[in-house]
Amino acid sequence: MASGTLYTYPGNFRAYKAQVAAQYSGAQLNVVSDPPAFKLGETNKTPDFLKKFPLGKVPAFEGKDGTCLFESNAIAYYLGNDQLRGTSPKSAALVQQWVNFADSEILPAACSWVYPTLGIMQYNKGNTDQAKEAIKKVLTVLNEYLKTRTFLVDERVSLADISVACNLLLPYQQVLEPAFRQPFVNVNRWFVTCVNQPQFKAALGVVKLCDKMAQFDAKKFAELTPKKDKGGKKEKQPQQPKQEKKKEKKQKEEKEVDEADDLPKEPKSVDPFAALPKSAFNMDEFKRTYSNKDVLTVALPYFWEHFDKEGYSLWYSEYLYQSDLNMIFMTCNLVGGMFQRLEKLRKNAFANVCIFGQDKNNQIAGVWLMRGQELAFPLSSDWTIDYESYSWRKLDPDSEETKLLVKEFWAGEGDFKIMGDRKFNQDKCYK
Repeated sequence: MASGTLYTYPGNFRAYKAQVAAQYSGAQLNVVSDPPAFKLGETNKTPDFLKKFPLGKVPAFEGKDGTCLFESNAIAYYLGNDQLRGTSPKSAALVQQWVNFADSEILPAACSWVYPTLGIMQYNKGNTDQAKEAIKKVLTVLNEYLKTRTFLVDERVSLADISVACNLLLPYQQVLEPAFRQPFVNVNRWFVTCVNQPQFKAALGVVKLCDKMAQFDAKKFAELTPKKDKGGKKEKQPQQPKQEKKKEKKQKEEKEVDEADDLPKEPKSVDPFAALPKSAFNMDEFKRTYSNKDVLTVALPYFWEHFDKEGYSLWYSEYLYQSDLNMIFMTCNLVGGMFQRLEKLRKNAFANVCIFGQDKNNQIAGVWLMRGQELAFPLSSDWTIDYESYSWRKLDPDSEETKLLVKEFWAGEGDFKIMGDRKFNQDKCYK
């Protein structure tokens, strides 16, 4: 198994490819990205570094066996395993296709659009508009392709997913605001599923999708771009007496502090349910009862005895797009991905979602319990990715139909007449 050191700088999306690949394969990877061990612009310019990596670029990999590699895709391939590379000639070719697609179709447009917002590149309206259209085009292609797929190749994470997701990381973080990304439901689902895999999280951390499209940062661009005189050389500043230099430095520091105070503060996270009146229903206690006791004889009687129909509501859901549902394991992945993306809702919701039918003829349906009297998903942009793919019907807690649905769906057993001739296959609990 490969092992070695990866040289990079913090937050390098190219290096993430290698780091995620190593997480999947189990390769031992030591990431060196901070001074004094590695300082971009200095360490990578030393004779020793250039002897191993002549271009002086990062990420760069040095194996314990002396293997030296540059270029992120080559490093990710080396650190990966057969599953990531493709387990058949056809799969391997498809993986390579999407890796090339990520670099030739996504990356140039992503950099042209995102880099000015980071102050790395001068803003050019024509180039940015062109980049936006190019990103729309690639997202359209991906959206159609992912309509019936959980991942890009063989329904398992591969280097294809790693490369495409990493190249889309900055756009999703910086510029793909909700209105822009809304038409690309399948891509959004796939991307959020990828970055929430434990192996991705170990490298990328928690990925937050942008709420508002970032704009050109002129101030940062000016800070990162050295001033030049008319001859093209850096301007030389006249010498100043030491006392004057100290005074100027102090004034500059004071000004920076004042400016920092004027910057908009990071908005505090607001509890979407804070405005609702308190409820006597103890969701945590119900979930413990459901998990540890018999559902039919203990958990359901507990629920109906303590249920607060003013503070909570019950909902029945069915998946809308039958063409998305093919193999049972793919349908399971669809449900599991939705649950992962709703992690922050768990405190205020519960559901048992059932899968009915068999391969190439199946359906998803479930009964949900939510805080409040309206669907909770629109309360946070983090929760809206999947719910529009389902139909939602509010249930009357006093009706016999509701009591039967709750009993059958939460116990995962019964006639399920509501599903017609599709038989119960399995269930997944959101708690």
